[in-house]
Amino acid sequence: MARVRRLVGFCCVAFLVAGCAGTDARGGGEPVPPFHPGTVTTQVNPAKPTNSFTVVATGDVLIHPALTEQAEADGGGAGKRDYEPLFAGIKPVIEGADLAICHMEVPLATADGPFEGYPLFYAPPEVATAVAATGYDTCSTASNHTLDHGTEGVTTTLDALDAAKIGHTGSARTEQEAGTPLIRDVNGVKVGQVSFTFGLNQGTESPEPWMVNELSVDAVLDAARAARAAGAEVVIASIHWGVEDQHDVTAEQRAVAEEILADPAVDLIIGHHAHVVQPFEKIGEKWVAYGLGNSVAKHEEPRGTTEEGVLARFRFTRSDAGWRVDKAEYIPTLVDLGPPIRLRDLTTDKTVDADRQKEALDRTDGVVLSEGAGDAGLTRP
Repeated sequence: MARVRRLVGFCCVAFLVAGCAGTDARGGGEPVPPFHPGTVTTQVNPAKPTNSFTVVATGDVLIHPALTEQAEADGGGAGKRDYEPLFAGIKPVIEGADLAICHMEVPLATADGPFEGYPLFYAPPEVATAVAATGYDTCSTASNHTLDHGTEGVTTTLDALDAAKIGHTGSARTEQEAGTPLIRDVNGVKVGQVSFTFGLNQGTESPEPWMVNELSVDAVLDAARAARAAGAEVVIASIHWGVEDQHDVTAEQRAVAEEILADPAVDLIIGHHAHVVQPFEKIGEKWVAYGLGNSVAKHEEPRGTTEEGVLARFRFTRSDAGWRVDKAEYIPTLVDLGPPIRLRDLTTDKTVDADRQKEALDRTDGVVLSEGAGDAGLTRP
C-alpha cells in the first residue's frame, strides 16, 4: 500500500467514535429509532439476554481493480457489479456469528465512480451491498486509506454503509456523529466497537480532528470508556497498525496491546493493515489478533502470503467476573485468483488445489500460533 505518515510514539490525538443507525443486515432486527443528539446508536434485537455470544472478525477488504472487473463479470454486464460471489465462500461462517465485523479499508465511491486502485483507492458502493448480503453487521473504517479522497470519500463511504444497513465506526461525517459510540444489541447484550488507525497516507491530512480516529493508547481507552458509559457491556477495538508484508509483531504493537488490554474498558483487539497474517496472543485473560491478513484483495504482484487470511471467532460468556472469551478459534482463508476470483474457507472448501491448500494452512498455522496462542486455547475447526 501507499507510504504512510506514521505517528511518532503514537502521540495523543483526539478520540472519537463514529456509529450509524440501521437494522440487522440479516433481517433479524427491528428498525432503530432516528438519531437524536445525545442518544446512543444501537441495533435492537428482540431476543432475550443471553449468557454467551459469538463474534467473527475478518481482514482487510481491499478492492483492487481486478476485483471490480470480476464483479462486473459476475454481474452479467450492462454495468452491473456483483461482489457477492467473491465473498460467498465465507458466508456460512459470517452468517453463523451473532456479531460479524468487517474491516472496510478503502473508501467507497458513488455508483457513478470514479473507481480507483492503488495508491488512492475508491471502490464501488456495491461492495457494501455484498458485505451486508454476506451477513456482516458492522465495519471498522479507520485505516491509512480513509482520507484517500478527503471529506467526500468519508461521506460517500459512510453513505454506502448506511444504505446497506451496516454499522460503522472509525470515521465520521459530522462531529455529532463522531461523538456517538457504535453499540450493537447482540441478543440482548450491548457490544461496543471502536476503530483506530496508526496514521494516514502520505500527503493526506484530516480536515477536522474528529473525521478519522488516529491511534494512541489514551484515545482508544477514552473511546472505549465512552462506549461503556453509554451502556456497552463488552468493547472490541479494531486497530490498523503494524508493518506491511511482515508476519512478525512489532514491539510497538505488543506494547500498545498490553497497555490497552490491561484496562478493563477493552475486552478484545482485532488488528489489520499488514496484508499478511500475524499471530494471535492471549495477554492476561484477553485476546489480541494482531493481524488477520487480507479478506479480499488482488495485488498487482501477488505474493502468496497476501492472498492468505484468517477469520477470528471468539465466544464471549458471562460469568460472575463479567464477560470473558471462553473459546477462541481461527479459520484460514485463501483468495483463489482463479479465474474466477473467489474467497475460500480452507477448512471446508474442497476445490482448492491440494498443494496450495497445504502451503497456506501450514504457513497460517505457524504464524498464528507462534506466540503461544495454541497453548492458551486457540484452535481451528
